[in-house]
Amino acid sequence: MEYIYAALLLHKAGKKVDEESLRKVVEAAGITPDLPKIKSLATALAEINIDEVLKQAAAVPAAPIAAATQAPATETPSAASAAKPKEEKKEEEKEEALSGLSALFG
Repeated sequence: MEYIYAALLLHKAGKKVDEESLRKVVEAAGITPDLPKIKSLATALAEINIDEVLKQAAAVPAAPIAAATQAPATETPSAASAAKPKEEKKEEEKEEALSGLSALFG
């Protein structure tokens, strides 16, 4: 990613985006340059209009995450009826536990 940032920085400054410039920027950032990566990036960017790519990227809105925007699902009747027996069972267990404690104190 640092190589892309270096290329964008050079482009923004109006400098030529080539192997030597990329290497200098990466080294100035305190990063040991990976020369094969720099060479392949410089070669790829030589064929690309960076301004056009940036305009296209800015024009494309980010897609919303579908799960975050969906309304919560309503409870189905079968799910509601399945939850009732569990609630009733918990209440019965609480009552039994309380009645057992009350027997200790008369």
